[in-house]
Amino acid sequence: MARGWESKSVEDQVEQQTQNRHPVAGSDGRRLDAEEAARIRQRQVLQLERERILDERTSSPIRRAALQAALDTIEKQIAQLG
Repeated sequence: MARGWESKSVEDQVEQQTQNRHPVAGSDGRRLDAEEAARIRQRQVLQLERERILDERTSSPIRRAALQAALDTIEKQIAQLG
């Protein structure tokens, strides 16, 4: 049975996407292994969470203490990642 143009178009798009993918490269241009890439992603997630906490404003001393504790934990985790 012949395929319609819709299915071929989707197949072509999928193939093009897989061809356009580039390996993750570090700042020095070398290819990263899975562990290094995961560490970089984790650091980015932690930095985004840190920014979210720093942007949050509250007048509640309890909430402020909780945010400070979370910020301290995140900064320790960032320091451990290097």
